[in-house]
Amino acid sequence: MANYTNTADTATNTDVVEVLNDLLETSRDGEYGFRACAEEVESPQLKQVFQSRSADCAKAAGELVQLIRRFGGSPDDGGTVTGAMHRGWVHVKGSVGADSALSMLEECERGEDAAVARYRKALKADLPADVRAVIQQQSEGAKRNHDQIKQLRDQMKKS
Repeated sequence: MANYTNTADTATNTDVVEVLNDLLETSRDGEYGFRACAEEVESPQLKQVFQSRSADCAKAAGELVQLIRRFGGSPDDGGTVTGAMHRGWVHVKGSVGADSALSMLEECERGEDAAVARYRKALKADLPADVRAVIQQQSEGAKRNHDQIKQLRDQMKKS
């Protein structure tokens, strides 16, 4: 394990791991949240979109776990409290019959807004170039997820 230290900002492995664990929680929130929506939505098209987004988030989480371990850290075990509340809300809506595709898309868009913001924050941190590259790539994926969900939501509102 290489010890990363930037003398200008004195970032350490601990700092890098903290940023990565924050994003790991975000990725798991996305994975679990999209999976919850896939379980609740009736539309086969949206079910496939949600399942695909869940798989993308799981892949991102796997990449982050590898980086965390490379920098000597322990990957956090779950998502965030906010993410758990979001998933709970999706299931409550489903159980009371409010599981319209539009409501699922609105919930997903809220979750992706949070993910985009957390990636934006992470990219402001002092990070090694290879870690920054992974985070930049994942950030672009979160933005694409957000934009796709927003577009589907807007189409649904017009229907």
